[in-house]
Amino acid sequence: MVACYAPDVRFSDPVFLALIGEEARGMWRMLCARGQDLRIDFHDVRADDRVGSARWEAWYTFGATGRAVHNVIEARFTFANGLIATHTDTFSFYRWSRQALGPIGLLLGWTPFLAGRVHTRALASLHRFLQGQR
Repeated sequence: MVACYAPDVRFSDPVFLALIGEEARGMWRMLCARGQDLRIDFHDVRADDRVGSARWEAWYTFGATGRAVHNVIEARFTFANGLIATHTDTFSFYRWSRQALGPIGLLLGWTPFLAGRVHTRALASLHRFLQGQR
């Protein structure tokens, strides 16, 4: 993904709401570095020279809780100069939080409060990772 992204790529998903450029590339580096048991499968890939979409699934252990996650994601892309200019992933945050966080996700995974806390922690973790890369 890092090699496919334009320098100023814009990425968003329910956890990392709005990443630009090096933050987006760093997110993939971080997820792959930390995802010792990460497995990814993709299908239903469609693209032309302007837009694309794919469905992908990720299986991994969520590091903060040690819980197994199977995330099902719909991806949308726009392209510029042969590279991904925008990448938007959508998935059920509630489904993800129930798996990743267990009882807390079950009780609060549908709330903006928990989504906000997860976003804040994920972004802080990304920034720490990026600092360590320098």
